[in-house]
Amino acid sequence: MRVRDLINAKSDTVITVRATDELSTAIHLLMKHHIGGLPVLAHDGSVVGILAERDVVRALYYKPSALAALRVQDVMRPPPTCDADDSIADAMYRMTEQRQRHFLVLDEGKLVGVLSVGDLLKDRLRQLETETGVLRDYIAAQRAAH
Repeated sequence: MRVRDLINAKSDTVITVRATDELSTAIHLLMKHHIGGLPVLAHDGSVVGILAERDVVRALYYKPSALAALRVQDVMRPPPTCDADDSIADAMYRMTEQRQRHFLVLDEGKLVGVLSVGDLLKDRLRQLETETGVLRDYIAAQRAAH
């Protein structure tokens, strides 16, 4: 299974923010859409960073009096990315190794979605439920045959 498959199963809407937007705008988007991270775009639409909840908390800790003046570009980080054609296993491994909670998913350099650790966990739970069902059916069939 590929990252593309998980992204295609999600909403087509990717909530983004501009690097020059006020930080308060980004906070509003995070809260309104119940998401943990936002891709940050330049005016030409290219991906230039990511802003996550922990980045906001870090900014509040280090610059509490400057909150009203902060822009997204003052707080964002370089964007952790993966390709839409990467395997789910590779994305999961990289996300764990790099200690990232979100990957911006690119297809031919264009942003197509956001992959979260929650998306990977849901997919893995679905796989485990399927495997468990298959094993139960196998055991039941074996018992019935004897």
